[in-house]
Amino acid sequence: MSTRLPPLNALRAFEASARHLSFTRAAEELFVTQAAISHQIKSLEEHLSIKLFMRKNRSLLLTEEGQSYFLDIKDIFNALHEATDKLLARGAKGAITVSLQPSFAIQWLVPRLNAFNILHPDIDVRIKAVDQPDNSLTEDVDVAIYYGRGRWSNVHAEKLHTEYLIPVCSPLLLSGKKPLFSLNDLTQHTLLHDTSRRDWKRWFKEVGVKGINVNHGPIFSHSSMVLQAAIHGQGVALAHSVLAKPDITSGRLVCPFNEVLVSKNAYYIVCREQQSDLGKIAAFRDWVMDTVENEQEEISDGQLK
Repeated sequence: MSTRLPPLNALRAFEASARHLSFTRAAEELFVTQAAISHQIKSLEEHLSIKLFMRKNRSLLLTEEGQSYFLDIKDIFNALHEATDKLLARGAKGAITVSLQPSFAIQWLVPRLNAFNILHPDIDVRIKAVDQPDNSLTEDVDVAIYYGRGRWSNVHAEKLHTEYLIPVCSPLLLSGKKPLFSLNDLTQHTLLHDTSRRDWKRWFKEVGVKGINVNHGPIFSHSSMVLQAAIHGQGVALAHSVLAKPDITSGRLVCPFNEVLVSKNAYYIVCREQQSDLGKIAAFRDWVMDTVENEQEEISDGQLK
């Protein structure tokens, strides 16, 4: 007749407590309360009808039976950890599908993707450029780049960086018939709008400039389109700093003014909670985070540096 195995949670509590010889440290490791650990140990002792711990001079000690049991199950837990590591290592290979807005794909990810391919030649990245969905990740997507305030349910979201909105234009506008010398010169130029006119309204309010009508100029549905319009000298855009950076670096765009606006939104890298540590997903997420951190412009005191 087979013996019923103790509950796994009780065994985890015992293994951690025996390893640390402390209910408190075991509770910290397992992210539970000390009372919960004590309850699990008591439940395990009742299940086995054996005393596993004893207290002596305010110290927690294993009984002889507890010591023998710990040595046996310690190897089992180590084997479980090794099996999990091997599984995650296998998960570091294969294909990964990344969903993101077309503008972020075109302006940021695609130009840098070769660097990831060199680091991880066993992972094939599939790009799915779509408008951001309102619900959670679809079944065919492993990782996504969302733009917003990080308030999405049932996903693991990490903020890439603080997002800034910066005025940009073609360098030709600086020395044209109507050069941009001051903020008031914007009255003589077309304002280019990304999705809506709200950002320009906020920007003028922040810099304290009045009397400029923002209710004119074309509105583009994607950030890459408004950047292209600015590159071709069609007006002045209020652009996302991370998306405009390549064109500023190349000289296709310039910042006519130093005043910037901290966006209420930001870009986040998103995946499912239960898959955040999966090898290939963790590899891509870490690469994106490291790349953004290394490239992030330091913007302070209203200066783009």
